[in-house]
Amino acid sequence: MADQPNIILITADQLRPYELGCYGGRQIATPNIDSLAARGTLWETAITNFPVCMPARSVMMSGQMNRTATGGRTNISYGGRPGDFTMPEYPYPGRPHLKDPTLPELLRGAGYHTAAMGKWHIHSWPDDIGFDHYLIPRVHHAHSAQTYTRDGSPEFCAPGYSVDFEASEAERFLTRQSSAEKPFFLYYNISPPHCPVADMPDEFRQLYDPATLTLRENTDEARIADRDYWYKVYRWDFRYYSYRLPHTMELPEGYDLRTLAAEYFGAVTWMDRAVGRLLNAVASAGLKDNTLIVFTADHGENLGSHGLVQKGTENDESIRIPLVMAGPGVARDHKVCDSVASLVDLAPSFLAEAGQATPAHLHGASLMKEARGMAAEGRTAFFETTSGCGLRSPDTTVFARYSAPRQLSDEPATLFDNRADPYQYDNRALAHPDHPLMTELNQRNATLPWSDLENDHL
Repeated sequence: MADQPNIILITADQLRPYELGCYGGRQIATPNIDSLAARGTLWETAITNFPVCMPARSVMMSGQMNRTATGGRTNISYGGRPGDFTMPEYPYPGRPHLKDPTLPELLRGAGYHTAAMGKWHIHSWPDDIGFDHYLIPRVHHAHSAQTYTRDGSPEFCAPGYSVDFEASEAERFLTRQSSAEKPFFLYYNISPPHCPVADMPDEFRQLYDPATLTLRENTDEARIADRDYWYKVYRWDFRYYSYRLPHTMELPEGYDLRTLAAEYFGAVTWMDRAVGRLLNAVASAGLKDNTLIVFTADHGENLGSHGLVQKGTENDESIRIPLVMAGPGVARDHKVCDSVASLVDLAPSFLAEAGQATPAHLHGASLMKEARGMAAEGRTAFFETTSGCGLRSPDTTVFARYSAPRQLSDEPATLFDNRADPYQYDNRALAHPDHPLMTELNQRNATLPWSDLENDHL
């Protein structure tokens, strides 16, 4: 199609929306993401469909819930010993997961050139699921001394910090596309603010003063179990939890959650600068008017809310993500959609822009009517964790646990009234065991298939 737009999907890692200026944050600088929102549309309530890295990214690329795309596997079950943090350094050969045609394959079939850059964290290699070109690091998180492969070439260690190197690569890619005949799909993944938050330039690590920060209202440092361990994981990631490198073994004197939050906030601003470099490159290449740009994250970050760390839980800090869209045909001037969106809706949205119908094996629905300013239809978003699944509506979160493998309990374990209780202090599950959303949740759970994939030992 002659009017197919270019498509850029920018994904940050472990970013909850509350710190962004376009979502009401007032403490830290995110001018580039805010400028994207200012000329486009923002979903106030967007969620991940699985609040862990590999499953969430598998959802984005497959357009399916993780139970179908990967058989329900998560980061740890992709490799290593049970209970261990060991993960594969690179994707596995072949294609044991994501069996159905993926988003990049479908876009390539519609005439797009496809490219992936930055964090990958999906079981299969990018070219096995439809990418013409890729530049990816090893799975383990490192912002310095990171190792890469380009299109399967021999490994090389990028100079400087990974975030800046990847931004330069994205700029070069966009410069080349200015004269290309085919539209392109660029999947650009920025690793921060995911840990290691100590492994970044001092400019950002020391940008915010811990003493002046206001933490989220429901933050409860005293309830965090194993704080010493988790603070070291946040600061150094696998270089602490796997390698126990000497420089990772001690925390700075007085290091607490407020200090960690200051470093996390600095990583958010560092990530925002990379977004700005890409947006500037789009404009410099003359691609702005015909490029759909979406900014989102794979999942949120607890950062001490309810005494929780990292992700993987059913509360909003873990499942809520930013979702901002701008480009041709998208409503402008920071339109805010009050319907619920989720990552599984991205593939149908991009295919709609490419002039393609939504294949039957995809589980989401296009967001483009809402993006163009039409009235939002009521919808709920389905999400999974390792222990159960749930629904998020604008008003309510309901979550039920598996009573047996793949068998969902009839009664909720978690029920929040998100309007009256936005910080989710009051779990109303016991008071409302027959909440109407439980009927819908059980229907959705029964309808969405589990894939019994080969290579179960992986």
